[in-house]
Amino acid sequence: MSELKTNKISTNDQNNVAIDNALGLKSYTTAQRDALTSVAGDMIYNSTDSKPQFYNGSSWEDLGALFITSLVIAGGGGGGRNYGAGGGAGGYISTVSGENTGGGSSYEAPIQLITSKNYTVTVGAGGAAAPSSGTGTSGNYSVFSTQTAIGGGAGGGGIGGISGLSGGSGGGGGGSSASSGGAATTNQGFAGGASSGANAGGGGGASAVGTAGSGSNIGGDGGNGVASSITGSSVTRAGGGGAASSNGNQTSGGTGGGGDGATDAVGSTAGTANTGGGGGGGSGGQAASAGGSGVVILRYPDSYTITLAGGASSVGGETAVGVNEKYIQIETSGTVSWS
Repeated sequence: MSELKTNKISTNDQNNVAIDNALGLKSYTTAQRDALTSVAGDMIYNSTDSKPQFYNGSSWEDLGALFITSLVIAGGGGGGRNYGAGGGAGGYISTVSGENTGGGSSYEAPIQLITSKNYTVTVGAGGAAAPSSGTGTSGNYSVFSTQTAIGGGAGGGGIGGISGLSGGSGGGGGGSSASSGGAATTNQGFAGGASSGANAGGGGGASAVGTAGSGSNIGGDGGNGVASSITGSSVTRAGGGGAASSNGNQTSGGTGGGGDGATDAVGSTAGTANTGGGGGGGSGGQAASAGGSGVVILRYPDSYTITLAGGASSVGGETAVGVNEKYIQIETSGTVSWS
């Protein structure tokens, strides 16, 4: 028969129970625990894992929260065509202490999770480039737990001056007549650059507005991305795409994977994969380019092991970083859990 021993038990006027000494949970090894006949709500101390655990009705879970540091970046927007604008970078959400998230804001709070539960991870694809004329396609969302990064806005087309589309960062405004850059999502990126008459604007980046087109037949450069050291090394991601030019001077994509814009003699470049970079705008004779795919990077204590399922895949698997931590870079969608 179970027996509760304590020096003192008291209640307050809100009916909460107070125990004078520390509460010691019954200790079991993993083997002993698994031999128990348990019901939902049972709690023990697992001496094998050195963790308090509770039974959820079907399995044992660690008691207490697992805090995850994360970087979630959506797919970049595709570039516009016919003196088209650069695509905007994918939305950028960071919980890395001391670093910025997109839009010039400080980092968000780390995510609190529980072990032995599946969490969906969605890695957004980059938006397609405009085919032969007009506006590109916006990038796709990336999602982890409560965080949803919005896909980068597509770059506007140059026929008629089509405005850039809104997104995580906005696409640039298309050339041939004045048009505006697309708006950005708060705390995820910056707006696209406006066109200046015939000259298209660059796509917005996670840390800067896309540059407006100039009066010398030069499209705008893409806005720069944000640097993060979540993997232990500083890497910049989510740069906007550069716009097309008509005077032979190629524009630059923003630092962090933004694609370069085209000229009549030089083609544009795509946003870099797994950075959320925006695609470069195309000229009359050169095609526009697609946005780069997004990425989800997770960092957590090395006492936990992550399991990928449902199609989720990573490069290099779990990698040690910092003091008693590791990270994983997830590049395809699926589910994750920890044990």
